[in-house]
Amino acid sequence: MKNFNTRLSLTKLLVLVLALFNANFSFAHNGTIKGILMDSETKSGLLGANVTINSEPSQATYTDELGMFSFSDLPSGEFSISISYIGYGDTTLLVKVKDHETTSLKVSLAPRDINLPDVSITAEANANMQTISALDIQTRPVNTSQDILRIVPGLVIAQHAGGGKAEQIFLRGFDIDHGTDIRVSVDGMPVNMVSHAHGQGYADLHFLIPETVRGVDFAKGDYDASAGDFATAGHVNFNTANALNQSMVKLEGGQFDTWRAVTTLDLLGEAAKNKGQNAWLASEYYFSNGYFDSPQDFTRFNIMGKYTGLIGENQSISASFSNFRSKWNHSGQIPERAIKDGKIGRFGAIDNTEGGETGRTNLNLVFMKNMGNNSFFKNQIYYVKYDFELYSNFTFFLEDTINGDQIRQKENRSIIGYNGTWNKEMNISGKRLTTEAGLQLRFDDISGDELSHTKNRRETLNTLALGDVQEANAGLYLDASLQIAPRWKINAGIRYDQFHFSYLNNLDSVFNQKTVDKGTVSPKLNLFFDLNKNIRLYANSGIGFHSNDARVVVAQQGNEILPKAYGIEFGTLLKPIPSLLVNASVWRMDLEQEFVYVGDAGVVEPSGRTKREGIDLSARWQIFRSLYADVDFNVTKPRSKDDPAGENYIPLAPTLTTIGGLTAQAKNGLFGSLRYRHIGDRPANEDNSTVATGQFVVDALAGWKKPKYEITVSVQNLLNTEYNDAQFDTTSRLKGEPAPVTELHFTPGSPFFLKAGLSIFF
Repeated sequence: MKNFNTRLSLTKLLVLVLALFNANFSFAHNGTIKGILMDSETKSGLLGANVTINSEPSQATYTDELGMFSFSDLPSGEFSISISYIGYGDTTLLVKVKDHETTSLKVSLAPRDINLPDVSITAEANANMQTISALDIQTRPVNTSQDILRIVPGLVIAQHAGGGKAEQIFLRGFDIDHGTDIRVSVDGMPVNMVSHAHGQGYADLHFLIPETVRGVDFAKGDYDASAGDFATAGHVNFNTANALNQSMVKLEGGQFDTWRAVTTLDLLGEAAKNKGQNAWLASEYYFSNGYFDSPQDFTRFNIMGKYTGLIGENQSISASFSNFRSKWNHSGQIPERAIKDGKIGRFGAIDNTEGGETGRTNLNLVFMKNMGNNSFFKNQIYYVKYDFELYSNFTFFLEDTINGDQIRQKENRSIIGYNGTWNKEMNISGKRLTTEAGLQLRFDDISGDELSHTKNRRETLNTLALGDVQEANAGLYLDASLQIAPRWKINAGIRYDQFHFSYLNNLDSVFNQKTVDKGTVSPKLNLFFDLNKNIRLYANSGIGFHSNDARVVVAQQGNEILPKAYGIEFGTLLKPIPSLLVNASVWRMDLEQEFVYVGDAGVVEPSGRTKREGIDLSARWQIFRSLYADVDFNVTKPRSKDDPAGENYIPLAPTLTTIGGLTAQAKNGLFGSLRYRHIGDRPANEDNSTVATGQFVVDALAGWKKPKYEITVSVQNLLNTEYNDAQFDTTSRLKGEPAPVTELHFTPGSPFFLKAGLSIFF
């Protein structure tokens, strides 16, 4: 009854806000300015551009997803409007306004090189590091799915299956595994897989072709009401292009029998662009045998397409699809003793029959409409078809001394979902209020969620777990930002999520489908203050959560299965000089008790309460017009709250990460970058008796770009550093060993890897 009353109260609140959306709080109706801002090359709308009207007091807004903006209740007269957008030329317009009339504008901005002095800090600007994200995507080389994830400041990844499996993610003192504590999406479609055969929140981004990405929205922490499940350490959404300004064919080749071919085609041409119609098709083929002693035979094929078109003057529809298929062999983690004893080399394998195959098909339909009166409505429906099959061997001959311990994890799933948002801007006694209401629905239907003991990927020895999962999540949120004074802005939000978990154990002798329903409330409160035009101070707070695997939920009968995360952060965004942008913050996050389903063993393991405290520092410096530097530095102290000192370390949780580099671009088309990534030594077990060794790796890229072609040469691990990528403290037994041994197991990182590419534009 308590949950029902909570849902009823939130529903009433939503109805009240929606009613207020159409209310007019400024009683004098004078003149109105309505405009649309477009990219001059693709003729598509620009989202998030800053538009300021130089009145007294000045007013500012941001363009919506159609590129539209408006100002209402303006007295008659002439106004100066300034428009700025990172990566585009700024413009200023003089506009005449008449009483009771609407003045319409159509503005085009031309793309140009990044100029950091143009970036301003105001209370109107987004408070997180969206600005840095926009800078990064235009100054960093992005050629792989791994590079896409590395755009997020402070995020470090590791691979322990040769490239075919989703990356292991580290952020803010979290070993996120494959996605348990970070919400990942592409064009609003979820990437995280609930109740996945290999681990909760599994997020495989390999279906995304990097050349199609045009923007990255991200935030650290759990302070955003629009982000629900898994958004504890942070959340990230990758936006693909609505339009291409040209077509391209790219061919790449490198060491270890590595080949890649990419094609992006503009399907409709310039005439259609002028009518607001855009469509493109992209494909990617990738093959590599990898640097391991056993050939990886890694093959991946992607195809993506997208259509975006205006329907009238103020609404649009977007339809996209993608299909991805990947298969590979891999060598898995290897124990240190096997190398020391000479049984295998550093790139060898104990079980070289590991590997897998996976595929994903996405269908996405989005309808957007500017409702007038400063309101915007967006509807999204998506469908995902996904399959996964993975063979791994972590303990070798620990359990089965004859056949070995190889396991198969397998599933087939369908996802259908809906996202709806309604945005409204209004003035209340001269104060600007921006409000958003959202509804998010998702249903996962998973069949054959399996864990089996296998041999050589061909023989099934016994099935350890097999069942069907159905999981539904309905999320409702309200978010409001009020400009309470010229220098002050407050943001508040509240979110309610309701879950339905269902699990049918197909190994039971009788039909016994178990179900659990559970809900949770997540409030947010954020405050921003501009000390002056170069210094912003902010305080963020929020409660977030991540769901647990449905098999955990039914096993626990619904108790403690939506563990909350309590986050707080204090920081500053500043420009000490025009060419330098800095973000610094201190933060803390506490997590409640949770139960974890270990997919590799088919068991439920409890873990206690945890806390993480940290310092984040990010800086972007435009040294010269053509030379750009960036650095992200993150220090964290992660600890268990319920264990005694010395036994309260959180295994594999990073304590020090830093990423940075230099990027140069000359006017004659020459460009290059030199980048490093570092993760420090960290505990591999609870008492820090086993240490996961740190790494410092340098990558390089050089190229020459002309209007019709581009030549690139890149090197991963330029210094040929010997480092461990993924690492685990594991108990295992090698064939013939009399007893198990617990020690560090690891996947070796890539050695020096040279690759060259040629792109043709047309």
